[in-house]
Amino acid sequence: MLEKETFTKAVLEPACGEGHISKVLQKHGYNVSSFDLIDRGYGKVQDFFNIKHSDMDIVTNPSYKIALPFLKHALDIIPNGNKVALFLRVLFLEGKERGRFFKENPPKKIYVASGRLSCAKNGDFEKYRKSNAQAYAWFVWEKGFKGEPTVDWINL
Repeated sequence: MLEKETFTKAVLEPACGEGHISKVLQKHGYNVSSFDLIDRGYGKVQDFFNIKHSDMDIVTNPSYKIALPFLKHALDIIPNGNKVALFLRVLFLEGKERGRFFKENPPKKIYVASGRLSCAKNGDFEKYRKSNAQAYAWFVWEKGFKGEPTVDWINL
């Protein structure tokens, strides 16, 4: 995604887990503030929902069960023009509540992975080795955007 999308120099990664996304962002020259609700050995411990304002773009992979509240909060705390990029299952496009939300807050870009990615809860690839049955995408919102989303593919 970073070959196609740019962010502000300072990026917030509020569900950093073991730092996988943060480390890639740093390798690409971003100054990353990383934290997570639970200490997973990387970043600081902080509840994202307690943050009331951020001037940074937000790039993260939130827990799927709270992805919509996470997105809503992210868009609430950033200024117009800033971005939120979430790594989620393509299935995030489904659902009545999300459908209503997307009509008012459409993603600007959706970058679909051209192949299946191996994702593992808490980085435990041995336990979750068969988790590549899902299709994933990066969903990017730009606060204030009101056009039609553009779909692109990330070649693996």
